[in-house]
Amino acid sequence: MKIVGIVLIVVGLISLAYGGITYTSREKVLDIGPIEATAERQKTVPMPPIIGGVALVAGIGLLVMGSKKS
Repeated sequence: MKIVGIVLIVVGLISLAYGGITYTSREKVLDIGPIEATAERQKTVPMPPIIGGVALVAGIGLLVMGSKKS
């Protein structure tokens, strides 16, 4: 329970700090016989700040509940 709480806190803080998840994908732009051209494009998946806040509060709640049970 404590580990899940810590993971939620980290995810919440990252979500609040960056506002989304950015990743790079490769796309084929040209394919003519033996000639191929690819392009790397960065894409961002936006995450609303409310999700980060909820994850942060839930993580803190799990840590508090986990410490009360011990």
